[in-house]
Amino acid sequence: MANLQYREAIRAAMVEEMDRDDRIFLIGEEVAEYNGAYKVSEGMLDRFGAKRVIDTPISENGFSGLGIGAALNGLRPIVEFMTFNFSFVAIDQLINNAAKIRYMSGGQFGVPIVFRGPNGAAGQLAATHNTSTESIYATIPGLKVLSPSNPDDAKGLLKSAIRDDDPIVFLESEVMYGMKGEVSDAEEYLIPIGKARVAREGSDVTIVAHGKSYWLALKTAEMLEKDGFEAEVIDPRTIRPFDIDTVVQSISKTNRCVIIDESNPFASISSEVAYQIQERAFDSLDAPVLRITAKDVPAPYAKNLMDFYMPQVKDAYDACRKVMYVD
Repeated sequence: MANLQYREAIRAAMVEEMDRDDRIFLIGEEVAEYNGAYKVSEGMLDRFGAKRVIDTPISENGFSGLGIGAALNGLRPIVEFMTFNFSFVAIDQLINNAAKIRYMSGGQFGVPIVFRGPNGAAGQLAATHNTSTESIYATIPGLKVLSPSNPDDAKGLLKSAIRDDDPIVFLESEVMYGMKGEVSDAEEYLIPIGKARVAREGSDVTIVAHGKSYWLALKTAEMLEKDGFEAEVIDPRTIRPFDIDTVVQSISKTNRCVIIDESNPFASISSEVAYQIQERAFDSLDAPVLRITAKDVPAPYAKNLMDFYMPQVKDAYDACRKVMYVD
């Protein structure tokens, strides 16, 4: 095990896979000469050279299309977006090309490509730089969507994503890049795509939360523990495919569920998870499923408004007490 920052774990995954397979390359804005906008790719240009760590112009549509074309021709690109808000400039490439080429070609062509970069809110960056994109991309058949919450998962899931033969949207977080944690240094450390992690066991309420919302779930569980209640915390890790079986198994024990999701509420990840819970575990529920999400407005700039906009631990704590009929 090694104690690494989140950014270092992602870098380790890319370096190990690029050492293993010379078809893999990294492309994006400032990934080479500047060592990455968030220093995720620091040192990779010196290690692999300019043919495999490639700076691009500010043209997400162009370099995403280039990556897809390379994938169709036998390479395995990693495309970095400086923020996933900028992926909207390339959304036709992701949705109409990467996601659909295998289906439209009758399986003759695959698109083994990873689109990665920071997703969601990162403080006072205002409306056009704070979008949680997972619910947008998860609705598209043909795309797999991953959202690791910690350095160890980031490394194991990214290695699996790079080896996967389907297009992957790999969502990180600017505010987690400096987070440290124990990371496996095993040579073949692969976390399966589509398998959730039960991060904390409990019997009174199930809390489902992905990405950085997972840390809100843990804090909520700690607050509930002081009240004498044990929350079970599930980190989905993969948004699509979603491991609903693990969630259902938990609810069959706790009979209650709260979902924390940084997305805006309408047609969010929490909306879909709540539907799947009532479809699969309705008879196990002793209370309605509650959701804690961002507010249903564009993200504000002012700090006090941003704090109000984002999901908060107090909101999740109150929701858990409500489904347990404590309040």
